[in-house]
Amino acid sequence: MDGKNPLGDFLRARRELVRPEDAGIGTGVGLRRVPGLRREEVALLAGISSDYYHRLEQGRDRNPSGQVLKALARVLRLDADATTHLIRLAQEQGCPRAARARTSPPARVPVSIRQLIDGWTSNPAYVQTRFFDVVAVNTLAAALSPSYQPGVNLLEAVFLDPAEQALRRDWDEMTEEGVASLRAHTGPETNDPRLVELVGELSVRSERFRRLWARHDVHPQRGHLVRFAHPQVGDMDLQSNKLTIGGADGLILVVFHAEPGSRSAELLGILGSLTAAAQPAAPDPVGDARRAPVRPDERPPDRT
Repeated sequence: MDGKNPLGDFLRARRELVRPEDAGIGTGVGLRRVPGLRREEVALLAGISSDYYHRLEQGRDRNPSGQVLKALARVLRLDADATTHLIRLAQEQGCPRAARARTSPPARVPVSIRQLIDGWTSNPAYVQTRFFDVVAVNTLAAALSPSYQPGVNLLEAVFLDPAEQALRRDWDEMTEEGVASLRAHTGPETNDPRLVELVGELSVRSERFRRLWARHDVHPQRGHLVRFAHPQVGDMDLQSNKLTIGGADGLILVVFHAEPGSRSAELLGILGSLTAAAQPAAPDPVGDARRAPVRPDERPPDRT
């Protein structure tokens, strides 16, 4: 887990990812003992003093101006999402009590959302928290992956479960996007107990997670293609769309669909048929009543 200086951790990690040649700095002069840019080089390129930048990284200055943050974002080659994250870190660091006070409320899936996804027979769908904990799922999603079950954390499954790794044809890309998305969803709230628990568990058990988390990449996971190697129907390419559920404490609805007329759409339909065939037949109270034998005392009186 990150230390008590999230802004400094972020600046340091992103500084180490910038190649000197990309910043217009030659690499042939002097021995470079650290990856990426030196602190002095970041300060020079951002137009601030070296001492001031040192204080920012060390957490001794907690109120950088917006102009300084934008300059640092430019030097560190941050995109729009990472720049927003940088600004939020600075804002939270200026008010640490608010950051410490935040914890995740219990996840409560609206009944209407449960009814909505349960009614979808052609689209796998589930609901997750911002920490990738699954809290609701429909039947077709459960057939798509055993990890789509309430109580499962998808990051833990993808990083730690060999069966889940075999299911994902794009495992490398997916794990990279997942970690960057976790940072985007949690923002500067690094003291949330659930986040501390999750990052601690994955850091101990997955070397790849440790490396990706240390990069401080920030990318909200929007619509993207997911490549499955399903054991029953074969390879499928499904579009995944993530939609924030309003008024539900950060819950996210994830819906899959295949391109109409594609082979993946055909295979998804087959998976749906297999899933429906495996489900127990729903009770038919009207039919059962018609088939039930009539007791003598229930027969209508003879009016002949």
